[in-house]
Amino acid sequence: MRNTFKVVMIAAGLLFAGKFSHAQAKIGYIDFQTLIGQMPEAKTIKPQIDAYQKQFVDQLTTMNNELQTKGKELQSQSKTMTDAVRATKQTELQDLQKRMQDYQTNAQQQVEAKSNELIKPLSDKARAAINSVAKEKGIAYVLDSSQGSPLLVSNEGTDLMVPVKAKLGIK
Repeated sequence: MRNTFKVVMIAAGLLFAGKFSHAQAKIGYIDFQTLIGQMPEAKTIKPQIDAYQKQFVDQLTTMNNELQTKGKELQSQSKTMTDAVRATKQTELQDLQKRMQDYQTNAQQQVEAKSNELIKPLSDKARAAINSVAKEKGIAYVLDSSQGSPLLVSNEGTDLMVPVKAKLGIK
């Protein structure tokens, strides 16, 4: 009985010591979005995304102009049309409007995918630099202060922006 009590006490002591050592982990923080925005490669990405997005905007503008023209045509001629022709024209307008909405949704998804594709190499490079600086400084956890997360950064945290920018060669 006495030996099991000693074993339990030692195990509890080791468990407590393990929990205490984890409480001493260093925490750092960085504004990841700002870091990505300050990387030199980021300046070339925005024009590429804008050019890609412009293709969709131009097509949507054309579709919208067609919708407006057909809508005005229906309005001006609706009194002289038969009920069947009017119903057909209204259905045609609704179909065009639905196609526009579907196209816009698809365009947004494609632009987002293209944006993610172009930003991924920068993001990977920045994460590697953050990981390297965190290892050099002995930091166990790095919080992203750009996310506006409910986690608050304490004054004891280490801001990694300057050393990570130095690692990436950003002034």
